Amino acid sequence: MKRNEGGLEEKSLLKVRVMDFITSTAILPLLFGCVGIFSLFKLLQHMRMKAYLRNAVVIITGATSGLGRECARVFFAAGAKLVLCGRNREALEELARELAASQVTEVQTHKPYIVTFDLADPGAIVAATAKILQCFGYVDVLINNAGISYRGAIIDTTTDVDKRVMETNYFGPVALTKAILPSMIKRRHGHIVAISSIQGKISIPFRSAYAASKHATQAFFDCLRAEMEQYEIEVTVISPGYIQTNLSLNAITADGSKYGVMDKTTAQGRRPMDVARDVLAIVGKKKKDVILADLLPSLAIYLRTLAPGLFFSLMASRARKEQKSKNS
Repeated sequence: MKRNEGGLEEKSLLKVRVMDFITSTAILPLLFGCVGIFSLFKLLQHMRMKAYLRNAVVIITGATSGLGRECARVFFAAGAKLVLCGRNREALEELARELAASQVTEVQTHKPYIVTFDLADPGAIVAATAKILQCFGYVDVLINNAGISYRGAIIDTTTDVDKRVMETNYFGPVALTKAILPSMIKRRHGHIVAISSIQGKISIPFRSAYAASKHATQAFFDCLRAEMEQYEIEVTVISPGYIQTNLSLNAITADGSKYGVMDKTTAQGRRPMDVARDVLAIVGKKKKDVILADLLPSLAIYLRTLAPGLFFSLMASRARKEQKSKNS
């Protein structure tokens, strides 16, 4: 009996020694090596991202407020040469002065240029493109950020409202992209970015015109990505969820009037500065298609694909609740 107990103790001791040997001579060095390699990879990735954007000519539409304004701040701080675009010249000049006066010590910064035009005006885009190209002679990154939102029932919405939303959210960015592309193709260098929406992936009730414009945006830039690969031009589509901006306040309704309400979901959305930092990182890493939304909206995309019947039932239920809330 004692002999058996002694044998068990020897085996246990042997196991402990073997584990100590493996841990001390193999696993820990391997673990530290993996951590070191990963850290080095992240460092090199960060350095490459900074180098990609430093001194790059970056065009930002819708730069007067919200996400566009915050993107201007983070790209300026990264050393990009900015051309700020929007309808409100006074707001753009104020932003340009603010950026020029900001203290950025890590990189050399550049005085921003301003080009004022309305994306919803097809005739203004050709002239605006000429002015944009005059600023630095070329464009490295075009960020199509400008947009307008919509709230209303389909049955009450005039087609003029549908067209107005499509002009700003789809036809305008498409026209500007097409106008800029030849100069990028000639240089075999460029990056087109479309700020879309989670509603470019799924549709929710009483947002028909907006969701339609964002679905069209997703489709167009997916096609563009495939066609521009041969010219070494990058195309990125970014689909954020709710952001704390004035998008819902400035949304138009079924009859074209201003919505003027800060939706609860918008008020509880992410801060524009946080989203802008994500946009900077996504562009720097040359990612193709990114969803910047919370867990629930992200899961809804998969639900729409894997269980469409359940998704449609949930959306119908949401429509009934919203309609009931409006009628009460």
